[in-house]
Amino acid sequence: MVEKTGLDERLADLAADGRLGAAPLAAEQIRARGDRRRRRKRAARASGGVLLAAAVLVGGLSLVRPGPEPTAADPSPSTSAPLFVPPTPAPGEEYATELGHVYGAVALDGGRVRVTVQQLRDERGTAVPTGVVHELTLPAVTPVEVRELAGGNPGDMRLDEVVDRLRTGPRWVFALDYDGEGRVQSLREAHWLTVE
Repeated sequence: MVEKTGLDERLADLAADGRLGAAPLAAEQIRARGDRRRRRKRAARASGGVLLAAAVLVGGLSLVRPGPEPTAADPSPSTSAPLFVPPTPAPGEEYATELGHVYGAVALDGGRVRVTVQQLRDERGTAVPTGVVHELTLPAVTPVEVRELAGGNPGDMRLDEVVDRLRTGPRWVFALDYDGEGRVQSLREAHWLTVE
């Protein structure tokens, strides 16, 4: 009986070895898949860490790197001066209006005129400076409605016809009409405003 039990155990061991050699047990397959997954995760974390470190380094360098030096020919704008934003028409309106002193007119080649505009705001009929000053280059044929500029006679002129009177410093106040694309369509002398 002892021999029979020993023989049964040997046969069982041989059968188990044969099964292991033919196909691994389910637990071993699961362990192998888990190992592969862990290796892939480690590799992904390592490569992601390298990419993150590179991105941080490049970003830090772009913040630290000095910008171009300002030159006398191309000065950088003052950060304290308000920036000019062309007005946009309200819904249903054709034009938006900017009030401003128009001066420093210079006739340019190609039928253009460059003017300086010192922006104003209307406070109960009085023109008050906003601190915004900008330049515009307009077509010489831009329509200009005048009154005081033409000696008190209301009339329509073109910008190139009033360049000489607009050459000097801030004296004449105009309402500049901007279309939806930020282009000046006309200038109207704001004779109804009192200049502060």
